[in-house]
Order: sequence, then C-alpha cells, then structure tokens
Amino acid sequence: MIISSVRTTAFRNLADAVVPTAAKNIFLVGENGQGKTNFLEALYFCAYASSFRGIRDGEIAQNEKKDFSASITVTGQGNVLIKFENGKKTVFFDDKKVEDRKELLSVIPCIVFCHEDMEFVAGSPERQRWFFDQVLSLYDPVYLDDLRCYRRVLKSRNSVLRDNVLHRLNGSPEPLLDALDQQCVLYGIRLMEKRETAARLFSGIFAELYREVSGIAGVTVQYLPSWKSFNGEEAAELLRKRRVTDMAAGNSLSGPHRDRYVFAREGADFRFADFAGTASTGQRRLLALLLRVAQARRFSEMTGRNPILLLDDVLLEMDGEKRRRFIDALPDYDQAFYTFLPEEPFQNYRREDTLVYHVRDGRMEAEGQ
Repeated sequence: MIISSVRTTAFRNLADAVVPTAAKNIFLVGENGQGKTNFLEALYFCAYASSFRGIRDGEIAQNEKKDFSASITVTGQGNVLIKFENGKKTVFFDDKKVEDRKELLSVIPCIVFCHEDMEFVAGSPERQRWFFDQVLSLYDPVYLDDLRCYRRVLKSRNSVLRDNVLHRLNGSPEPLLDALDQQCVLYGIRLMEKRETAARLFSGIFAELYREVSGIAGVTVQYLPSWKSFNGEEAAELLRKRRVTDMAAGNSLSGPHRDRYVFAREGADFRFADFAGTASTGQRRLLALLLRVAQARRFSEMTGRNPILLLDDVLLEMDGEKRRRFIDALPDYDQAFYTFLPEEPFQNYRREDTLVYHVRDGRMEAEGQ
C-alpha cells in the first residue's frame, strides 16, 4: 500500500498540482517556509480528515480563499478526496460520500512525526490522552466508538451540572445525574480497561526502543487513571461521593477525561521518578519521536499491516550516532515521506527507491528533471 499521487487545490501555499509519489521513500528538500510540512499536512488531512497542527479547517485555505481540497490515490485501496467548500467539509472514498471519518483509518493508516509531538511529553494531560487515544483507535474501532459515547454522556452530565449551578433546572438534578452516571461508568470502565492494557504493552515496546537509541534504560510509560477502581460498582460509588463537589464546580472532576500518562524511570533509591519533568530538551524530543515509532510498531503488531510514515525534520536536531540509531529503530513501513533542509546530508539516507523533490514556493520539482 502506497500513496501513488497527491493532488491539492488552494491548500496552504502549495501550488495546485498533481504530484506523483509512487515510491517507497520520498524526500522533500527545501528551506523553511517553502511548503514541505504543508505537503505532509495534506497527506495527513486525507488520512484523518483533520490537520495534525490542531487548527480549524478554514485556516488551511490559501490567503484570500475560503475553499480548498486535497486528494490521494492509494494503491490497492482507492481514492480519497476531501473538499472544504462554503464552510463545510465533505469526505469521499472512491467517489462515495463517507459519513463517518473513522472509515478512513482502515484506508490509509498514517503516522506523523512532527514538532507538535513534544506536547505528548511535556504538554497537558489532555494532549497525552489524545496521543494514546489515537494509538488505540488506529487498530480498535470499538474503542473509538466507546470514547465517542463517553464524551457524549460527559457533555450531557456537565450540562446538567452547569444548569444546576445557574438555577436553570426545575427540580432536583439527582435523577438525571443517576441515569447519566450509569452511562459514564459503563463506557468509562471500558476505556480504562483498554487504556491500562494498551499502556502496559506499549510501554514494553517503548522502553526497549528508548534504551536502544538513547542508551538510557528503565524509562517506561505509566497509566494513571482518575478512578482508582476498575470495578463498575466502586466507580459508581465514587461518582456519588463526589457529586456534591461536582455540583458545586458545575463540572465533572473525575473520570477517564482526567486520566494521566507519565514517563517514569526506575531508580536505585526510589521506585519511580518523573523522567519527562527532569529530562533535557533533547531527551524530551527523542521521547516524542520514539513514541511515534512505538505507535507504528504497536499498530503493526495488532493489525499485521504496515503504516505510512510522515517524518517532518526528525533528524535535524540529532547528532550522527543518534540519527543512525533512530533510522535503525524505524518500524517496517509501506511508504515514508521525509522533510530535509538543503544543508542536511539527506543523500546519505537515499536508496535506489527514493524519490527526491526540491520544494520551492509550494512547488515540487523532481530531482533530475
């Protein structure tokens, strides 16, 4: 499975064009601001119907334009086309409208390595949850369904709590909260069980990776659930005990939406210490990169398929030895897109099946043409 061509219209600064990409490795070489990352964003947009930059769709269109589109042709799968017109996004797969964008996950399993990944290490718990939710959703569509259901119930519960604070409710909120709590616990426990199992297995992959590349052993991923019990009755009782506090705050203060993940390192005089909090910028950057490698390996283990990798300036901040180790640690993949600055030694990583594009002002110029 490879992306054989990419077409964009009014997408960022990219020229309206069809770009052939029928190669296992594609290098995008150019100065900053020329469109390398924008091209990766277009690929990611076709895989997830959203940007990895965490922005609104309307911000993607070129200056003074409101509409844009991106499409790809995937060998053995078909065509994906996403249009944004008149403020509305529409997704097509083989000319048929896609009602639920989770259907795209099975078409083009795509994993991006980018600077924003640092948020998974040093950012908010919300961003860390987002990463591990994506890890699970790529190979477990039922998890994604449960996550959506939990979020819908949580939204309703928070609405009742806020209305109670603002005295908008006629009568007691208790009966409504009793019913909503049952649903919160049902879907919440499902999420917790899968998160706990996934984090444990993921950590085994990640710890070995980090040791191989950095030389630092004993760095693991720990899942810290907000509810300390995985038993439904005990979780429900916890919600009941905290209901007065939730009602005073007008918000649900516990549950899977408050779960945390931490990076821990085994020590001689203590069991675990927060590694990310004391790590250097370089160590955090490597943590973020290897999270993505572990994500790709976990996906392949669970599905028997290889992903497509999008690697945005991943080698730029590494010394020669760490570059070599990182490249050796990359998972099996069907196709990989790399971005490089012109002064980087990208020729050292080139293979016979590598397609090189030089990127200038949003235009892709194939090397040798």
